[in-house]
Amino acid sequence: MNNFISLRDIDKKELRKIIDNAKSHKKKKLPTSDYKPMQGKTLIMIFEKPSTRTRISFELAMKQLGGQLLVLDPKESHYGSGEENIHDTAKVLSQYGDIVMMRTHKHNHFLEFSKHLDIPLINGLTNLSHPCQIMSDVMTFEELKGPIKNKKVAWLGDGNNIVYSLIEASVQFEFQLSIATPKKFMPDKKIIKWAQNKKAEIIITKNPEEAVSLADCVMTDKWISMGDKSNKKKKKKILKPYQINNKIMN
Repeated sequence: MNNFISLRDIDKKELRKIIDNAKSHKKKKLPTSDYKPMQGKTLIMIFEKPSTRTRISFELAMKQLGGQLLVLDPKESHYGSGEENIHDTAKVLSQYGDIVMMRTHKHNHFLEFSKHLDIPLINGLTNLSHPCQIMSDVMTFEELKGPIKNKKVAWLGDGNNIVYSLIEASVQFEFQLSIATPKKFMPDKKIIKWAQNKKAEIIITKNPEEAVSLADCVMTDKWISMGDKSNKKKKKKILKPYQINNKIMN
């Protein structure tokens, strides 16, 4: 059983195989009637945190690959009511499904859930990680600009969960990462130290123009993530200089 929790946990060759297979299938314009690798399999999706793109992506992918799915609303099950503990819920889902995809607020809660499942678990998002989005970003980059290895990717904005997965990706796919963010919103020092110990080329600066200089790709995200309880007006004011504009891009 292989979980997909964070990019750092998966071998580089395996991640490369996922990207290459995805590009190959896209060129073949799946779905096709003779390619149904998920035939007879059921994906259970749990959304503690709502989503549009994540749900559509997983739901269409599972159907196109021949499988079926079930969306479990925490508000409509014992899982979300507190009447059933994580262990019991995980064991029940392991009997009915073949894969679970969870999108949740707390990464520690996600890890605890994974310990009790007997089937694979996919990380649809936590507060510390968003690996599926970064995998799709890597694939998109390579479709447009060729191999990402040794290229420079710049990030402008909050040092959030996307940045954590982007840092892990910079190690696994061997690209240079330049992060421009205010001091208050810099990613945790532990993830930076982990990447540096892996010989990653990571630059962290407060200057957005420095970050995007000679970059092959510039990435950013909405300033206020869903569930972000920080002072929104204050955060927007602090992050305003990091918005992508003509001055920066030129």
